Amino acid sequence: MSQQILAVDWGTSNRRAYLIDQQGNCLAEHEDGLGMLAVGGRERFGAALALLCQTMGVADHVPVVMSGMVGSASGWQEVDYLDSAVPVQHLPAHLAALNDPAWAGRCHIVPGYRYRSGATIDVMRGEETQLLGAVALGHRDGWLVLPGTHSKWVLLRDGLIQTLSTYMTGELFAMLSAGGTLSAMMQGDAADAEGYALGLTQAARGEPLSNTLFRVRAGVVAKSAPAQQAAAVVSGLLIGAEFAAAARTLAPGAAITVIGSPALAQRYARAADHFDLSCNVLDPHRVYCAAARQFFA
Repeated sequence: MSQQILAVDWGTSNRRAYLIDQQGNCLAEHEDGLGMLAVGGRERFGAALALLCQTMGVADHVPVVMSGMVGSASGWQEVDYLDSAVPVQHLPAHLAALNDPAWAGRCHIVPGYRYRSGATIDVMRGEETQLLGAVALGHRDGWLVLPGTHSKWVLLRDGLIQTLSTYMTGELFAMLSAGGTLSAMMQGDAADAEGYALGLTQAARGEPLSNTLFRVRAGVVAKSAPAQQAAAVVSGLLIGAEFAAAARTLAPGAAITVIGSPALAQRYARAADHFDLSCNVLDPHRVYCAAARQFFA
């Protein structure tokens, strides 16, 4: 058995890789913008992985475990979603072998999860590995929040997914910033404390999101609100919408655990405080390395 594993979080836009030993120590790490979209086609993933191994000095015999969009229909090899009835800690037993002849026997892909509740269906691809890491670190029960392009709220019970809800928070913020009637106003600091708090307060009232978003524009053009706060207000509205939905089922003072970068986790921690929830933050790199260690079993 190899004493190392290369774990690759291969997302839509970015790629992060960690060379891990059996104790979970990170021996090397690398991050770049060579996500699924930048690779440019299924036939180019092999070359992209070979370059990554060369850059990180990874030996040819080291196993590779990949998660994220690499296993999507537009990735290297589509891997079916795993039903949420399978506990997160059992993920290592459900890895899919890569069928590319050049990498056969060395590379595996982590399946995503499919969640059903009546007529409701939700999915994740990539976040399941972070959940595995969180469980390995002792977070087997409770609410885990994974902010990002598609923010996930997951309720675990002994590692079993009880509830999964996805919010297009990051994607909507990027789209509103890039085009449309709000884009010209969203050049200010999205972390502006006053604007962010205003957005959270409006979201807490449960007002329709499409209406509150338009009112950001109305306030600026009517010269009753500063344009430099618009981005922060929109951020507060979008993140606040997640918390407003969660607050309908969570009791005051309930705890959530956020897995996110320091800047993003700080925004979610502030939102948690605004909605009278307690918040614990886990570093995503530590979580991913904890997950990677589970693949040695």
